Amino acid sequence: MHAELIDLIDRLRLKGMQAALDRELLRAEKEGVAASEVLRGLLMEEWRYRQERSLLNRQHQARLPWDWTLTSFPFELQPAVSKAQVMELAGLAFLKRHENIVFIGPPGTGKTGLAIGLLRNALTAGLRGRFYRAQDLLDILYASLADRSTPRAIKLLSSIDLLVIDELGYLTLTAEHTNAFFKLMEERYGKKSTIITTNLEYEQWYGLFNRKELVDALLDRLRHRCTTIRIQGESLRTPTQNNP
Repeated sequence: MHAELIDLIDRLRLKGMQAALDRELLRAEKEGVAASEVLRGLLMEEWRYRQERSLLNRQHQARLPWDWTLTSFPFELQPAVSKAQVMELAGLAFLKRHENIVFIGPPGTGKTGLAIGLLRNALTAGLRGRFYRAQDLLDILYASLADRSTPRAIKLLSSIDLLVIDELGYLTLTAEHTNAFFKLMEERYGKKSTIITTNLEYEQWYGLFNRKELVDALLDRLRHRCTTIRIQGESLRTPTQNNP
Protein backbone atom coordinates (compact mmCIF):
# COMPACT_ATOMS: atom_id res chain seq x y z
CA MET A 1 0.00 0.00 0.00
CA HIS A 2 2.83 2.41 0.87
CA ALA A 3 4.50 1.79 -2.49
CA GLU A 4 1.20 2.34 -4.30
CA LEU A 5 0.68 5.65 -2.49
CA ILE A 6 4.15 6.83 -3.43
CA ASP A 7 3.56 5.80 -7.04
CA LEU A 8 0.19 7.58 -7.24
CA ILE A 9 1.52 10.74 -5.63
CA ASP A 10 4.45 10.71 -8.02
CA ARG A 11 2.17 10.26 -11.05
CA LEU A 12 -0.01 13.14 -9.89
CA ARG A 13 3.11 15.25 -9.30
CA LEU A 14 2.07 16.09 -5.75
CA LYS A 15 5.51 17.16 -4.63
CA GLY A 16 4.38 18.63 -1.34
CA MET A 17 2.54 15.48 -0.36
CA GLN A 18 5.46 13.35 -1.46
CA ALA A 19 7.83 15.16 0.91
CA ALA A 20 5.41 14.89 3.85
CA LEU A 21 3.98 11.40 3.32
CA ASP A 22 6.28 9.36 5.55
CA ARG A 23 6.17 11.94 8.32
CA GLU A 24 2.36 12.13 8.32
CA LEU A 25 1.93 8.34 8.20
CA LEU A 26 4.36 7.90 11.07
CA ARG A 27 2.50 10.53 13.08
CA ALA A 28 -0.80 8.75 12.39
CA GLU A 29 0.66 5.44 13.53
CA LYS A 30 2.18 6.81 16.74
CA GLU A 31 -0.63 9.19 17.75
CA GLY A 32 -3.65 7.37 16.36
CA VAL A 33 -4.52 10.30 14.13
CA ALA A 34 -7.76 9.98 12.14
CA ALA A 35 -7.55 9.40 8.39
CA SER A 36 -9.21 12.76 7.75
CA GLU A 37 -6.52 14.53 9.81
CA VAL A 38 -3.76 12.76 7.87
CA LEU A 39 -5.39 13.82 4.61
CA ARG A 40 -5.71 17.40 5.83
CA GLY A 41 -2.04 17.46 6.79
CA LEU A 42 -0.98 16.14 3.41
CA LEU A 43 -3.18 18.60 1.54
CA MET A 44 -1.81 21.48 3.61
CA GLU A 45 1.74 20.46 2.72
CA GLU A 46 0.81 20.30 -0.95
CA TRP A 47 -0.82 23.74 -0.79
CA ARG A 48 2.21 25.19 0.99
CA TYR A 49 4.57 23.67 -1.58
CA ARG A 50 2.57 25.07 -4.49
CA GLN A 51 2.41 28.52 -2.91
CA GLU A 52 6.18 28.54 -2.47
CA ARG A 53 6.79 27.35 -6.03
CA SER A 54 4.35 29.91 -7.39
CA LEU A 55 6.13 32.72 -5.54
CA LEU A 56 9.54 31.55 -6.78
CA ASN A 57 8.17 31.46 -10.31
CA ARG A 58 6.76 35.00 -10.04
CA GLN A 59 10.07 36.24 -8.63
CA HIS A 60 11.96 34.60 -11.49
CA GLN A 61 9.66 36.13 -14.10
CA ALA A 62 9.92 39.55 -12.44
CA ARG A 63 13.70 39.63 -13.06
CA LEU A 64 14.49 41.39 -9.79
CA PRO A 65 18.11 42.57 -10.09
CA TRP A 66 18.78 42.65 -6.33
CA ASP A 67 17.42 41.09 -3.15
CA TRP A 68 16.38 44.41 -1.64
CA THR A 69 13.22 44.62 0.47
CA LEU A 70 11.44 47.44 2.25
CA THR A 71 12.55 45.99 5.58
CA SER A 72 16.19 46.28 4.50
CA PHE A 73 15.85 49.85 3.21
CA PRO A 74 17.94 52.25 5.36
CA PHE A 75 15.25 54.82 6.13
CA GLU A 76 17.42 56.19 8.94
CA LEU A 77 20.06 57.16 6.37
CA GLN A 78 17.56 58.78 4.01
CA PRO A 79 15.41 61.24 5.99
CA ALA A 80 14.10 62.66 2.71
CA VAL A 81 11.93 59.53 2.41
CA SER A 82 8.79 59.28 4.53
CA LYS A 83 8.77 55.77 5.96
CA ALA A 84 5.10 56.14 6.90
CA GLN A 85 4.18 56.99 3.31
CA VAL A 86 6.19 54.09 1.89
CA MET A 87 4.70 51.62 4.40
CA GLU A 88 1.22 52.79 3.42
CA LEU A 89 2.06 52.08 -0.21
CA ALA A 90 3.43 48.69 0.87
CA GLY A 91 -0.14 47.73 1.77
CA LEU A 92 -0.68 47.63 -2.03
CA ALA A 93 -4.01 49.46 -2.00
CA PHE A 94 -2.66 51.56 -4.88
CA LEU A 95 -2.68 48.43 -7.04
CA LYS A 96 -6.37 47.87 -6.43
CA ARG A 97 -6.99 51.47 -7.50
CA HIS A 98 -4.69 51.08 -10.53
CA GLU A 99 -2.59 54.03 -9.40
CA ASN A 100 1.00 54.80 -10.38
CA ILE A 101 4.08 55.79 -8.37
CA VAL A 102 6.91 57.98 -9.62
CA PHE A 103 10.15 58.34 -7.64
CA ILE A 104 12.11 61.45 -8.64
CA GLY A 105 15.60 62.21 -7.37
CA PRO A 106 19.34 62.15 -8.00
CA PRO A 107 21.22 58.86 -8.46
CA GLY A 108 21.89 56.78 -5.37
CA THR A 109 19.09 58.18 -3.20
CA GLY A 110 17.14 54.91 -2.97
CA LYS A 111 14.58 55.18 -5.76
CA THR A 112 15.33 51.77 -7.22
CA GLY A 113 15.48 50.11 -3.79
CA LEU A 114 12.03 51.40 -2.89
CA ALA A 115 10.59 50.37 -6.26
CA ILE A 116 12.01 46.84 -5.93
CA GLY A 117 10.71 46.60 -2.36
CA LEU A 118 7.18 47.46 -3.46
CA LEU A 119 7.43 45.06 -6.39
CA ARG A 120 8.57 42.27 -4.07
CA ASN A 121 5.57 42.92 -1.81
CA ALA A 122 3.26 42.61 -4.81
CA LEU A 123 4.84 39.31 -5.82
CA THR A 124 4.46 37.96 -2.29
CA ALA A 125 0.79 38.94 -2.39
CA GLY A 126 0.30 36.72 -5.43
CA LEU A 127 0.44 39.40 -8.14
CA ARG A 128 2.49 39.40 -11.33
CA GLY A 129 5.23 41.98 -11.77
CA ARG A 130 8.24 42.83 -13.90
CA PHE A 131 11.33 45.00 -13.48
CA TYR A 132 12.88 46.72 -16.50
CA ARG A 133 15.64 49.21 -17.00
CA ALA A 134 13.99 51.96 -19.02
CA GLN A 135 16.43 51.72 -21.92
CA ASP A 136 16.07 47.92 -22.08
CA LEU A 137 12.28 48.15 -22.16
CA LEU A 138 12.29 50.80 -24.87
CA ASP A 139 14.81 48.82 -26.92
CA ILE A 140 12.60 45.71 -26.67
CA LEU A 141 9.63 47.69 -27.95
CA TYR A 142 11.78 49.20 -30.71
CA ALA A 143 13.08 45.78 -31.78
CA SER A 144 9.53 44.45 -31.97
CA LEU A 145 8.87 46.86 -34.83
CA ALA A 146 11.12 44.78 -37.09
CA ASP A 147 8.89 41.70 -37.05
CA ARG A 148 5.67 43.63 -36.38
CA SER A 149 5.24 42.01 -32.98
CA THR A 150 4.77 45.32 -31.17
CA PRO A 151 1.02 44.82 -30.54
CA ARG A 152 1.73 41.42 -28.97
CA ALA A 153 4.57 42.82 -26.85
CA ILE A 154 2.44 45.71 -25.62
CA LYS A 155 -0.48 43.39 -24.89
CA LEU A 156 1.80 41.18 -22.77
CA LEU A 157 3.32 44.14 -20.91
CA SER A 158 -0.12 45.65 -20.37
CA SER A 159 -1.31 42.52 -18.57
CA ILE A 160 1.35 42.72 -15.82
CA ASP A 161 -0.12 43.81 -12.49
CA LEU A 162 2.87 45.97 -11.52
CA LEU A 163 5.45 47.16 -14.02
CA VAL A 164 8.61 48.84 -12.70
CA ILE A 165 10.46 51.06 -15.17
CA ASP A 166 13.82 52.04 -13.69
CA GLU A 167 16.14 54.91 -14.61
CA LEU A 168 13.96 56.87 -16.99
CA GLY A 169 16.53 59.56 -17.60
CA TYR A 170 19.02 60.58 -20.21
CA LEU A 171 18.30 57.83 -22.73
CA THR A 172 19.01 57.29 -26.40
CA LEU A 173 15.58 57.51 -28.01
CA THR A 174 14.10 57.67 -31.47
CA ALA A 175 10.60 58.71 -32.50
CA GLU A 176 9.75 55.00 -32.61
CA HIS A 177 10.89 54.54 -29.00
CA THR A 178 8.67 57.43 -27.93
CA ASN A 179 5.62 56.21 -29.82
CA ALA A 180 5.92 52.67 -28.46
CA PHE A 181 6.38 53.88 -24.87
CA PHE A 182 3.36 56.14 -25.14
CA LYS A 183 1.26 53.30 -26.54
CA LEU A 184 2.29 51.04 -23.65
CA MET A 185 1.41 53.64 -21.02
CA GLU A 186 -1.86 54.36 -22.79
CA GLU A 187 -2.81 50.67 -22.66
CA ARG A 188 -1.96 50.40 -18.96
CA TYR A 189 -3.81 53.59 -18.01
CA GLY A 190 -6.62 52.91 -15.56
CA LYS A 191 -6.06 49.15 -15.73
CA LYS A 192 -2.68 48.37 -14.16
CA SER A 193 -0.13 50.16 -11.98
CA THR A 194 3.31 51.35 -13.03
CA ILE A 195 6.26 52.49 -10.91
CA ILE A 196 8.80 54.78 -12.60
CA THR A 197 12.12 55.92 -11.15
CA THR A 198 13.76 58.93 -12.75
CA ASN A 199 16.23 61.72 -12.14
CA LEU A 200 14.16 64.08 -14.27
CA GLU A 201 11.41 66.40 -13.09
CA TYR A 202 8.23 66.14 -15.13
CA GLU A 203 8.95 69.30 -17.13
CA GLN A 204 12.24 67.74 -18.23
CA TRP A 205 10.40 64.85 -19.89
CA TYR A 206 9.67 67.14 -22.83
CA GLY A 207 13.37 67.29 -23.63
CA LEU A 208 13.69 63.51 -23.20
CA PHE A 209 10.89 62.48 -25.54
CA ASN A 210 10.96 65.59 -27.73
CA ARG A 211 7.26 65.32 -28.63
CA LYS A 212 5.24 67.92 -26.73
CA GLU A 213 1.81 66.61 -27.68
CA LEU A 214 2.70 63.06 -26.68
CA VAL A 215 4.34 64.11 -23.42
CA ASP A 216 1.28 66.22 -22.58
CA ALA A 217 -0.94 63.17 -23.07
CA LEU A 218 1.50 60.85 -21.28
CA LEU A 219 1.76 63.03 -18.18
CA ASP A 220 -1.98 63.62 -18.16
CA ARG A 221 -2.59 59.86 -17.93
CA LEU A 222 0.37 58.99 -15.71
CA ARG A 223 -0.31 61.69 -13.11
CA HIS A 224 -4.10 61.32 -13.04
CA ARG A 225 -3.82 58.56 -10.46
CA CYS A 226 -0.30 58.88 -9.16
CA THR A 227 1.82 59.29 -6.04
CA THR A 228 4.95 61.33 -6.76
CA ILE A 229 7.79 60.99 -4.24
CA ARG A 230 10.71 63.37 -4.56
CA ILE A 231 13.96 62.39 -2.84
CA GLN A 232 16.58 65.12 -2.49
CA GLY A 233 18.73 63.49 0.18
CA GLU A 234 22.33 62.34 0.10
CA SER A 235 23.44 59.36 -1.97
CA LEU A 236 23.32 56.05 -0.12
CA ARG A 237 26.16 54.64 -2.18
CA THR A 238 29.71 54.41 -0.87
CA PRO A 239 32.83 52.96 -2.51
CA THR A 240 32.61 49.87 -0.28
CA GLN A 241 28.86 49.34 0.00
CA ASN A 242 26.16 48.65 -2.58
CA ASN A 243 22.97 50.15 -1.20
CA PRO A 244 19.56 50.84 -2.76
